[in-house]
Order: sequence, then C-alpha cells, then structure tokens
Amino acid sequence: MVVASGRSQRHVSAMAQHLIEHLKKAGHKPLGVEGQTQGDWVLIDVGDVIVHLFRPEVRDFYNLEKMWSVEMPEQIAG
Repeated sequence: MVVASGRSQRHVSAMAQHLIEHLKKAGHKPLGVEGQTQGDWVLIDVGDVIVHLFRPEVRDFYNLEKMWSVEMPEQIAG
C-alpha cells in the first residue's frame, strides 16, 4: 500500500493521472481507479499494490496509516 498527499483536489487528480500514465507505459494497467473526478481521495488498484492519494484534510480524517500499523508489544503495555 502506498499513501501520499497532494495540496488540492486538482493536484491529487493530476498526481493520479500522471501515475496512471506511467503505470500504463511500464505495462501495468490499473485494475480500477476510484475518486479521480472528485480529487479528495483517489484509489488506484494495481493488483499487488494499492495507491491512495489524498488531500491533507481527508488523509488526516481517515488516518489509514494508523489503521494498518502494527503495534509492538511494548506499545500495548505502556
């Protein structure tokens, strides 16, 4: 999983478009793209890799990093 932020809706949509173009040139056609028109949160499914592109406020709200992080035993106890 790749998580990245853009500065605005337009920036996030443009980042997604560039990534999709580069993936296709490299022979990796995305299996699915969601949210590119809105530009708040774009999800690009490349099979083994999922790319999430966010506006900063949306990234903070959903906090995917925390959801997918693994707590170490000392963090749980302390």
